[in-house]
Amino acid sequence: MKFIDSRFDNITISTLKKDISAGVTVGIVAVPLAMAFAIASGLAPVIGLYTAVIAGILVSMFGGSRFQISGPTGAFIPVVAAVLFKYGYEGLLITTFMSGIIMLLLSVFKVGRIIKFMPISVTVGFTAGIAVVIFTDQIDEFLGITYKKMPHFHENMLELAKNLTNINIYAVLTAILGFFTIFLVVKFKIKIPVLLTALVVPTIISTIFYPTEVSTIGSTFGAIPNKLPEFNMIDISFEKIKYYLPPAFTIAFLGILESLLSASVADTMTNTKMNPDKELFGQGLANTIAPLFGGMPSTGAIARTATNIQSGAVTPISGIIHAIVVLLCILLLSPLASYVPLAAMSPILMRVAYNMSERHHVWKILKTKTGESLVLLLTLLLTVFVDLTVAVEVGVILAILLFIRQMAIQTETIEETERTKGCPQVTVLTFKGPLFFGATTLLDNVLQHKFKEETKIIVFNLHLLPVIDITASELLHQSIKKLQLLGYYVYLSHIPPRVYVTLQQEGILNTVGENRIFYTTSEAIKTAKERLEIL
Repeated sequence: MKFIDSRFDNITISTLKKDISAGVTVGIVAVPLAMAFAIASGLAPVIGLYTAVIAGILVSMFGGSRFQISGPTGAFIPVVAAVLFKYGYEGLLITTFMSGIIMLLLSVFKVGRIIKFMPISVTVGFTAGIAVVIFTDQIDEFLGITYKKMPHFHENMLELAKNLTNINIYAVLTAILGFFTIFLVVKFKIKIPVLLTALVVPTIISTIFYPTEVSTIGSTFGAIPNKLPEFNMIDISFEKIKYYLPPAFTIAFLGILESLLSASVADTMTNTKMNPDKELFGQGLANTIAPLFGGMPSTGAIARTATNIQSGAVTPISGIIHAIVVLLCILLLSPLASYVPLAAMSPILMRVAYNMSERHHVWKILKTKTGESLVLLLTLLLTVFVDLTVAVEVGVILAILLFIRQMAIQTETIEETERTKGCPQVTVLTFKGPLFFGATTLLDNVLQHKFKEETKIIVFNLHLLPVIDITASELLHQSIKKLQLLGYYVYLSHIPPRVYVTLQQEGILNTVGENRIFYTTSEAIKTAKERLEIL
């Protein structure tokens, strides 16, 4: 696999200036998000910052997209929180490391393109479900309420309801200031970093007027170290691999899906084309290396990637610059982050949840009132109330079953009576639609078909049969043999090339006989009439 590829070609002073400008802009956006995502997941904010640096550099250097910005994302919040709750911090590091290895292996086997087959109803469903979890998970910080977080949504909502009498008015005021700042900056299109400003304004006001009334990053997590992360080897064994494999697959799946979706958005915005397998390699490398320095899972970030493009990025250099900006903030500005109130983080994460909720897609699909809307709704509810892995598995299985049912409905046999007028001894049955395991009842209907009493020759017109699988071909073979035993002559006509190969492999052509297979149905009918004259 080629590491430094064509994405870095044609770098000039002009492109470098644009990449530096875009990288600085995205870096400023990434700092508050990296801290917020880490805190919302139950981790120290510096872990999010370290992850943004490591993933930002590695994915930009070794990924498959020219514009991808990688780091902690909101989608991982419920997953990371659940892993922390069940396995602890060490378990999270091992799980993240293993997920990186899984991504690397999948990139080697070139399965990046497979993710494109994920049903949109499942993708929208679990994305909206994650948004619901993130948004509701910030209500306690917004209200300044402290309670022990539980692993499931409904349990947290019950705990929140029990503690509503403990609202901290200063925390509410701080959160409202954050929302108001975001609203003003976006409403009047002020050219300053929205999210960073939404952190700075509430922090300044709370520090000046009520410094001891709200929980801050410093009071909750301690001071953020202004130093580089330390390397620590992960203690992993075969027993641990078996134990942590399920959550590792969950993180890997979510990381792959989010990264490739983000890269696809970048392709659409810039008319470029990513290399999905190379993108998996970059993401796998990031998730393998980050936990060695205490990092959390990372993936491609759609909002930051879009910001990178809109800021004028030309090459992956912008992603590297973004990571350097985050690193400089750690080294130079970490002491200031200790003053940031946790309540100031809630508007940022609520805004992230609102933006990622796919609300327009959700309503659009639900309004169709089809199987797709059922898949979306079930996936969303399972994501919120049960688990992301279960939600995706059930959603995909249900989508496949609904698709099979839909395809089965589309498959039918039609008797072409017009073509055999004046010749009741010949019946033409046309197969229309894919003939596969889900539509095999159609072959039972063929045997039960009410053929005219005079019928002696049955012509199967396969012109509109695009595909036939092994299950259906075996049943078709049995049906032809039964019809022959009943005294009918069976002809086959207009067989598509792909179907012809399957029928030949299954021995159906031999059973029918070479002289009863025709290129066109008209030829089959003509030959049938001639045979009837002999009979």
